[in-house]
Amino acid sequence: MAEIYIRAVDLTRAYGTRIIIDGLSITVNPRARIGLIGENGVGKSTLLRLLAGVEEADSGTVQRPARTGLLWQEVPFEPTNTVDDLIEHALADVRAIEQQLADAASSLARNHGAASDDTTACEHYSRALAAAEAAQVWSVDARRASVIAGLGLADVEESRRLDGISGGERARVALAGLLLAKPEALVLDEPTNHLDDEAAVFLEQTLRDWSGPVIFASHDRAFLDATATDLVDLDPGRTTLPRRIGVGTGVAGPVYSSYLTEKAAERDRRAEQYETEQQQLRDLRYGVAVTSRRVTNFKPPSDHEKMGYNLKTGRIHKQVSRRVQNTRRRFDELDAIQVRKPRAPLDFGGIPHGFSAADDSGPLVQLSAVTVGDRLAIESLAIRAGQRLLVTGPNGSGKSTLLGALSGRLALDGGVRGTRRGLSIGLLEQDVRFADPRRTGREVYREVLGEERSARTPLACLGLVAPWEIDRPVGLLSVGQQRRLALALIIAKPPHVFLLDEPTNHLSLALAGELEHALGTYPGAVVIASHDRWLRCRWDADELHLVGGRVAQLAG
Repeated sequence: MAEIYIRAVDLTRAYGTRIIIDGLSITVNPRARIGLIGENGVGKSTLLRLLAGVEEADSGTVQRPARTGLLWQEVPFEPTNTVDDLIEHALADVRAIEQQLADAASSLARNHGAASDDTTACEHYSRALAAAEAAQVWSVDARRASVIAGLGLADVEESRRLDGISGGERARVALAGLLLAKPEALVLDEPTNHLDDEAAVFLEQTLRDWSGPVIFASHDRAFLDATATDLVDLDPGRTTLPRRIGVGTGVAGPVYSSYLTEKAAERDRRAEQYETEQQQLRDLRYGVAVTSRRVTNFKPPSDHEKMGYNLKTGRIHKQVSRRVQNTRRRFDELDAIQVRKPRAPLDFGGIPHGFSAADDSGPLVQLSAVTVGDRLAIESLAIRAGQRLLVTGPNGSGKSTLLGALSGRLALDGGVRGTRRGLSIGLLEQDVRFADPRRTGREVYREVLGEERSARTPLACLGLVAPWEIDRPVGLLSVGQQRRLALALIIAKPPHVFLLDEPTNHLSLALAGELEHALGTYPGAVVIASHDRWLRCRWDADELHLVGGRVAQLAG
């Protein structure tokens, strides 16, 4: 049997004048599980689509197995289709292989005894049998229940329409169908989005047992550490980015943890190189303007030198010209190749005066006997000045509902919500939508912050919204782009109480780490609801665990 791998050579892809992928080569060997990482917009999803064959490169070549499965980040679906329809659509190839085997078996039986036809029929049957074994045709229905349960879908009826379940449930159904189809190679875009802990662990184990090549883009740091055998950093700012990457040992290890150590050292080296080069440029600039002209030390000619002064002056002018030219050339050469100034880490401006961490005069926000339908029932919860609170719980446990109740954006069915006078509260929602989709990011930013503050802290300098996104209507931005814009609005104008619903979703790994670090020194109160296992494992402040909309555990 031929070796199964994915291989791309010199891929290039541009949209209009913007080059997304430029001469990239990569090999994913059998049992390799390659994690793609890098800043938002560097081309991870584009590269995955090229490797899966759903999009064509402008140049370069891709070799892939005939049965290569792609998990889209946003699942395309017809609202009237059911859960069963989506799974069966994913299994279409498996059903076709099963039918081909049945046809080959019938042909073999009909031609039994006819020498010439029998040989051909045997060959067809052998190929069909090998394909059926690779796709695990006979076990697909038996595996269906375990995969559905493993991804947390056991309570979702397969007769339900897709427009009647959540986006997260649709994503998990699509993933279930892909795993059941057993393609020879897997190409996955953010596979752990919408997975709780148990489902994420189930997927990790499934991929570790996968025999074919796997390549995925993920912002899930715990998943990267547990699953990936290698990482490919697509950040174009990396000075060590390889253009040709041959990878795949089949052995998983804490590669993301190792990557963080390497990345930190690289960042320090780049910052040091930047400072060194800037000092050299300052010295050369000074040399062009002043030092290279100090040849005569500005001394007037003596009496016995006056006869040869003009001749000497000519030589001096040539020396000055040569020195200036040499210094300017060195300046131009260094100026052309200098390291770009490292972007400042994410940081919050000062919150409004009034409620510092030292304030002990009572809660900033308090919920008493609060109920919201059957989604939330909180007897008592108080958020103090300077508090850090992590809200955890399985899908549907009421985490987002609790943040909505604390923010005041969600109407209460019962109970009381109290806040301190003059309190400002900011909520970063999972699904951000702006009131006027025709306005650009720049216009929204200026409207929220005001002319003076938006000029003092430009949107582009925060590193959350790419330069080419700033002047696009917000309605044309992706969910992730809109969410990063919403985060930028809060970072530039921090509230007294900052509520974040799954804050690391749609952020690059670098930005997620920077946000967590910045929140650690945030001058106001912070409440985070998150599935992020990496964040939760490192949390060292108060924690509230919800089950069924009720507080199951409160630790602090």
